[in-house]
Formats: sequence, structure tokens, C-alpha cells
Amino acid sequence: MSRLFVRFHNITFAYPSAAEPLFRDLSLHLPRGWSGVVGANGTGKTTLLRLAAGQLRPDTGTVEMPARAVYCPQRTDDVPDRFGQFAGAQTKSAWTIREMLSVEGDWANRWDTLSHGERKRAQIATALWLEPEVLAIDEPTNHLDALARDLVATSLRSFRGVGLLVSHDRELLDSLCTQCVFIDPPDVTVRPGGVTKGAEAARLEQQTAQRQHEQNKRAYEKVRREAVRREELARQAQSRRSKRHLAIRDHDAREKKDRARVSGKDGVGGKLRRQLRGQLAGAEERSQTTRVKKQHEIGIWLPGSTSKRNALLELPAGSLPLGEHRRLAYPDLTIRPTDRIALTGVNGSGKSTLVRHLLAKLEVSPGQLTYVPQEIDAGRSRQMLDQVRRLAKDRLGHLMTIVSRLGSRPDRLLASDDPSPGETRKLLLALGMLGAPHIIIMDEPTNHMDLPSIEALEAALADCPCSLLLVSHDRRFLQALTRTTWHIAADPDAAEVFTLDVG
Repeated sequence: MSRLFVRFHNITFAYPSAAEPLFRDLSLHLPRGWSGVVGANGTGKTTLLRLAAGQLRPDTGTVEMPARAVYCPQRTDDVPDRFGQFAGAQTKSAWTIREMLSVEGDWANRWDTLSHGERKRAQIATALWLEPEVLAIDEPTNHLDALARDLVATSLRSFRGVGLLVSHDRELLDSLCTQCVFIDPPDVTVRPGGVTKGAEAARLEQQTAQRQHEQNKRAYEKVRREAVRREELARQAQSRRSKRHLAIRDHDAREKKDRARVSGKDGVGGKLRRQLRGQLAGAEERSQTTRVKKQHEIGIWLPGSTSKRNALLELPAGSLPLGEHRRLAYPDLTIRPTDRIALTGVNGSGKSTLVRHLLAKLEVSPGQLTYVPQEIDAGRSRQMLDQVRRLAKDRLGHLMTIVSRLGSRPDRLLASDDPSPGETRKLLLALGMLGAPHIIIMDEPTNHMDLPSIEALEAALADCPCSLLLVSHDRRFLQALTRTTWHIAADPDAAEVFTLDVG
């Protein structure tokens, strides 16, 4: 395996509905080991992975790659190919991988009852069992609790082929990757080390480019002003040498002007002006060719409102079935108009099941609720994009402003055939914010979203006046936004029972 690599040779790729290619004349070398792929939602990270894994063909250019490649998608809707075979395999490698990722043998028979975190572990385990030479993984730590995340990180370190990793998990990218591919259309840049080191290098490069750009602008202005001054002097000199206004018999004045012309001053002045014109053209070219990336402003205020009700939810104690004889017991639950609640628990403990139950019991109208589920399948994503395209111009503009301020480029989004999961979440949130909701419920809000978008979302939710219920494994995100914790844990006195504790 020591000579394994993936190499892009002058790749150009565009989706049929896009006005511009996503990649143009891209050359890239991906060696053995893990390469992180970093960029905003919708910039082509998933496309790059699928090109490297042979799932997409470039319009021009070639991809040089080994024969065995596996791509693990962001979404966990579908059972992975050959998962049933892997789950039942009795080989040493299958047992080792199942144990390493805590994958149970009966998962293939109850896929619909698995949490998305359990599905993600099953997806990665199957991919490792296939022993690919190229493994491209899209957001491997989405949906995972802290323990599951550590299991996945350990399993990925065991991989010895060419690995490509798209993730917003800085810790994973820093610990796993020897280089990162930064996508910032139209540029694709490879930088050594993890994402933190690469991002700092990118920041320094931008600062250097900005300083050079300012220096070139100042130099251009200096040469331009001198050129203008010289042209004015030349015009005045030409006026003084002109015989147009002299009397025909004023021989002395005409002779004086002739001596000035013969003296060579005209030639020297003309030479200096030509030199300045050359300097001006060079300064202008340097000013225009020093590229400074445009910085798109992000961050937005979300127009929620505070309900006049005493409570948005009053639910008596009860229990919910979780499948396979498991159940979730919960106490009396109340959500008030200004509550900010974190719902936490390990994968498979019933968090999403509880959220769906609460949605049916809320005392708010549909227009006063913004709900972003844990996953939105590809078909629903395309339907949502079609719905957005049909909005009236003013509402579409308002919606796209929200999407833009959450870090995505509206033109690329509207031109896409299949919006990324991160863009879909932004669309759904933006649609919900066209009104002024009384409560926002988000199940794993940071899943699929790039780091600047997460920061923008966090700041917006912090200022939003409505009630919040957030389900997340992102402890930093929850600490910044919530005041109350509802935690689900296994009941030590009853097997197959989870209990919700309201703290």
C-alpha cells in the first residue's frame, strides 16, 4: 500500500444546471493517510469526495486512483451496501470492527429503529470491513455522542489507505489529517497539517495579499498623479511653443520658439512621458493582478417573538416505546415562552422520539413553530428547494438574505440540483424565520454545517426572543444557548428502560 495515492489531472466538473463549473482545471495530489477537505456549505466538498471515489466522472481531465474505493455519504437514510453480510460475518476482521464500533449483529434487521448515530457507526464499520484502498467519508461524527465519536476516531486511525475526510469537527481534523484541502471557489489549496494550522496559514496569506494589494494601489496612485502632472506640463509647454497666435511679422518671437524646439527639451519631455505611461501601465497591472478574496459578511438576527401564553407545553408524565422492548419514561414536562432547554443523552436513548412526541402536543400554531429535524432526506431537500424557487420575489430575497448571512451563496444554492444537507438545514431554518416563531426546536442543529455557519447560528439564537429546545452533542453550543437541561440516561434499576431527568 506504500505507493497508494489519488491524483487529479486538470479536472473540470460542472453540474448540468450550474452556470459555472464547480472545479476548473484542478490538479491535486492526495497521498496515503488522511486529507481533510474544508470549505463552506455548497462549495463542492462532497463532489470532490465523490470524484476521488470514482462515483462521479469529470467533464475534462482524469482522476488517477486505485481500484477499490468506498464513499460514506453524509445522510444515513439508506442501509449501507453489504451491511447485512458484514453484520452476520464470522471472520476475525468483522468481529474486530463490530467490537471496535459497538455495532450489534441484529442492526441489519431493525435499521428503521436505529438512531442516526448508530446508523453512522454501521456505515463506517461496513466501509472499513470492505478494506478499500480509498476511503472518502462525509461528516463521520454527525449525530454521535462523545463515546461514539471516540470510537469512530479510533477506528479511522486504523485505516492505512488514502483517506478523505469532510468534517466540521476541528479536533478530529487536527488529530487525524496530515494535510487539508481548502475549497474557496474558484480556488482549491492544499496546506500541510490539520485544519487549525491550515486556517492560520490561510489567514496569514490573506493578510499578506491584502498588504501587497494596498501597496500596489498606493504605487499606482503615485505614478498616476505624476503622469497627470507631466501631461499638464507638456500641454503648457506645447502652448508656449505654439506660433498660432504670433503675428506673421514677429520674427524675433518665432525664432525664440524655434530655438526651444531645437534645444532637445521636447525630446526629453516626450521620453519622460512615455516612460511614465509604461510605469503607469505596469502599476495598474500589478494592482489588478494582486488577488484579495472577497469576505462575505455572515451573521443575522432571527425575528422570533415571545408568546403571551403561560406555557407552550404542559405534558403529564408518561412513557414512549423505542422498539425492541425498550421504552423511554418521562416526568411531567412544561415549556414556557422564554425557556431555553438542552435535550441530551447517548445515541439510541430516544431524544428524537421524544421531540416528535412533543411536537404533537405543543400549544402553538404551525406558523409559530420552527422545527429543524435531525435529518432531511434527499427527496424532501429537492422539494424544499423547488418550493423556495416558486416564492414571490420579495419573500425569496428575504429568504436568501438569511441563507447568505448563514454562510451559503444563494446563487450556487438556487442553481443546484441537490442541495447539500447543510444548505437544506439553512433553507428550512430560513423558511421558519419568515414569520416570527414562538418556539424553535432543532434536532442536532450543528450537523452538516460548516464552522462559520455554526458560529453565525449560535449568535443568532442567542439574541432570538422565543423559546428554544435544542438537541445536540455539541456541549459548547448548548452551554452558550441554554439554561435548563433535560437529560436521558439508562435506568440502573430497569433493563431496556431510559429515563428523562429534568434539571
